[in-house]
Amino acid sequence: MTPEQEIESLSTQLRRWNEAYYQQDAPSVTDAEYDRTLARLRDLESQYPDLRQPDSPTQRVGAAPLDGFSTIEHKLPMLSLDNAFSDDDLIAFNARVEERLGQTNGALRYCCEPKLDGIAVSIIWHRGRLLRAATRGDGYTGEDITLNVKTVPNIPLVLKSGGWPELLEVRGEVYMPRDGFEKLNARARAAGEKTFVNPRNAAAGSLRQLDSRITARRPLALCAYSLGYTEGESPLPEYHSDIMALLGEWGLPISEYARTVTGVDGCIGYYNDMAVRRDGLPFDIDGIVYKIDQLALQQRLGFVSRAPRWAIARKFPAQEESTELIDVDFQVGRTGAITPVARLQPVFVGGVTVSNATLHNADEIDRLGLRLGDQVVVRRAGDVIPQVVSVLIDRRPSDTRAIAFPITCPACGSAVERDEGEAVYRCVGGLVCPAQRKAALRHFVSRKAMDIDGMGDKLIEQLSDLQLITGIADIYQLTADDLMGLERMGEKSVGNLLHAIEASKATTLPRFIYALGIREVGESTARQLAQYFGTLESLMQATPAVLLEVDDVGPVVAEHIHQFFGEVQNISSIDRLRASGVHWPDLTEAVAQDAPLAGQTWVVTGKLEVMGRDEAEATLRALGAKVASSVSGKTHSVVAGPGAGSKLKKAQTLGLEILDEAAFLKLLERLQ
Repeated sequence: MTPEQEIESLSTQLRRWNEAYYQQDAPSVTDAEYDRTLARLRDLESQYPDLRQPDSPTQRVGAAPLDGFSTIEHKLPMLSLDNAFSDDDLIAFNARVEERLGQTNGALRYCCEPKLDGIAVSIIWHRGRLLRAATRGDGYTGEDITLNVKTVPNIPLVLKSGGWPELLEVRGEVYMPRDGFEKLNARARAAGEKTFVNPRNAAAGSLRQLDSRITARRPLALCAYSLGYTEGESPLPEYHSDIMALLGEWGLPISEYARTVTGVDGCIGYYNDMAVRRDGLPFDIDGIVYKIDQLALQQRLGFVSRAPRWAIARKFPAQEESTELIDVDFQVGRTGAITPVARLQPVFVGGVTVSNATLHNADEIDRLGLRLGDQVVVRRAGDVIPQVVSVLIDRRPSDTRAIAFPITCPACGSAVERDEGEAVYRCVGGLVCPAQRKAALRHFVSRKAMDIDGMGDKLIEQLSDLQLITGIADIYQLTADDLMGLERMGEKSVGNLLHAIEASKATTLPRFIYALGIREVGESTARQLAQYFGTLESLMQATPAVLLEVDDVGPVVAEHIHQFFGEVQNISSIDRLRASGVHWPDLTEAVAQDAPLAGQTWVVTGKLEVMGRDEAEATLRALGAKVASSVSGKTHSVVAGPGAGSKLKKAQTLGLEILDEAAFLKLLERLQ
């Protein structure tokens, strides 16, 4: 599996889990497996930054709001936390913090508290009265759950005392105590109703009822864990722990188990103490949260993408089990990459029965020293395909056999090759290979590409096997007669699909480039290519040297793009798509050449308080600028908010124009 394929697969899986967790209130994976999968995706994106998608699960939190609720935009994003899984991870985190702050005496003060297993919420009080509440949602926009939150008994509708800001936002976790959970399920069983899987699932399902009267009957509670956005003059303490104490004085429930400790040893001691007490707590926790206590140090440390640099969650251990490796199958992906998949003696891990696991590539098999018949340790890192993490050598049977990669493609019989320096074996059959063809079709119709709703994997299998489509352009030649009679395709389904196909003809240049499935060209790179060239014709005619002028495009990606547009069959497919009515506006048409910032390249970094980074970048593009993800000698100006790090330093080194948010907003007022 190529990095692009693995990133796409991991992202898709994480989005499914997010949807099940946040929208359906039916978690399909344990937190441990989710965390490991997210960590693997983050590692891959760190190695291949040009493959990182703007809406990658590493960049966003949770899932989109339900249609049944109105939405609320968070004034400050509700970020997630990076995870630590061992003492070594925590020590490494502390070392990074100390290095950034220039403090190496081990005396950093941390605030520690249990990580409750519930649903994150934002609650706002205006002049001391509860105004509105929202779920975390996607981290930027959440569901309006104000009516439901008002039914939670320990959430004050009016704050106590005084001295609070005019507008006060508090973030916290709504959870269901274990005792209340057991009573709720007992009532459900007695009434013959469906029971909840766990307290977190019960809390999420209760808080996100469209009928707040149902919420009112559920045993929910809030535990506040941080301050959010505030307005109005009101001096606040300089330490997070003191702010939490102040919230307690105002009537908000805070954790009675929170402690401040000194240094990483104090953090480890708190973790060990809570691990012993965990089973006796009145609520479920899945780890410990550590935060740098001093707010000034938090501001110096800033943020990275979806998480603060000044906080981390130490998770409790994941489940692992041992089982037998029975066989290894080989699957062929969109770019011809051949991926080994372990077939296992079924074993119950992390709440599900596991019978297969990913092995990634030949190098991973060699690293593990894996042989058929081995006893292996399986860690659940996915809903369908967990990971084989090690081999139990001392339990190796005498009759194990070596794992041999195929010399011909298991799907089409074409030759299999492995390029020098690559870990991946590939089928050279191209679109002759049915497995590659089907994978290319699945990519083309996916949500971030042409977004053809209703054309799922099973339908693509049928259409491809029946030779009704042999390439992406054939999709737009399908008729009702072709589709009627196929499995699960009645008259209504056929009509909906044909409508979706027709609607997909109106697309954008970045989407179309991404949909083509060019090797190593993810959504971000496709957007950069579209912005740089403006038209597909210009991109198609570009030489590798010209392609290297585009941000995020290196020599390997440039060569892949050049080779793709050098293939006659690819050009033929594009011509057929256009002849079928697929169209998009050229970006050069959308932005006039005399636009105020035409020809300039800008970079936005750090946290912007008034407008989000996405809005700032969109505004810059509307004014004619190109927006890059990295600073270089071609960069004209940099907008730097709080938390800006290496990009700001590089801009300073290069002597570039740097604007803070206030200066940037003044510039926009002048230009608009």
